[in-house]
Amino acid sequence: MSSRFERFRHRLHEIIFEADTWAGRAFDVALLVLIGLSVVTVILESVPSFHHRYGLLFLRAEWFFTLIFSIEYVLRLLAVRRPLRYVFSFFGLVDLMALLPTYVSLFAVGGYELLAVRILRLMRVFRILKLGEYTSAAELLMYSLRESRAKIIVFFLFLLGLVITLGSLMYVIEGRTNGFESIPLSIYWAVITVTTVGYGDIVPSTALGKIIATLIMILGYAIIAVPTGIVTVSIARAAQRGVSTQACPNCSRQGHDPDARFCKYCGEKL
Repeated sequence: MSSRFERFRHRLHEIIFEADTWAGRAFDVALLVLIGLSVVTVILESVPSFHHRYGLLFLRAEWFFTLIFSIEYVLRLLAVRRPLRYVFSFFGLVDLMALLPTYVSLFAVGGYELLAVRILRLMRVFRILKLGEYTSAAELLMYSLRESRAKIIVFFLFLLGLVITLGSLMYVIEGRTNGFESIPLSIYWAVITVTTVGYGDIVPSTALGKIIATLIMILGYAIIAVPTGIVTVSIARAAQRGVSTQACPNCSRQGHDPDARFCKYCGEKL
């Protein structure tokens, strides 16, 4: 009996978590369509005129999608040997957040009128994040981001130190009389200037302040290219080496090398 269940779980895992079989590809395409339709339903429901005319239809569609995704969620838990690891993984939490609002509305008094429940209902758009599970390009991007995380963290720490220094400098140069009322507010100005957003709610008035602001804006364009270059190099390396679509049957982690026979995270045989 246990061997039969193991075969069933192996087959289920192959269909749900992998995309190198006909059944796996068909499952992924069906989910892509359902996720797309459910997100469109959430968006259209937020339009007052549509909600007034087709509210009941939207409600029925929402329950249909919720039931389908609930079944998918249960099947995913059955397909892995360590269900709790999947539950607390990124996509496991995304799946849960996509299901939670509809079920919470059953138990909340005046459910659809409460602000908290309305916020939970907005979480249904997290379903769009599930699209990333079913594309090799998204897997390649996620793999590249993981490989680049140390460099990206160092870059952001450097950027954090830079905006704190520049914000403090502008606080000293401009002072409270010119709108730079505190160092945190000056740091806020440095962030929106370095990122080239420039809301214009705080602007330097002194000649020295304007010179420094100009240099910061020019520096901002150069800084933007740094994380882009880091990720691009990682993507190029990953594309040359290739990334497998196989997921570990034990921990459900992906991103293995094409010739990998064992999971590089838990050691389970692929």
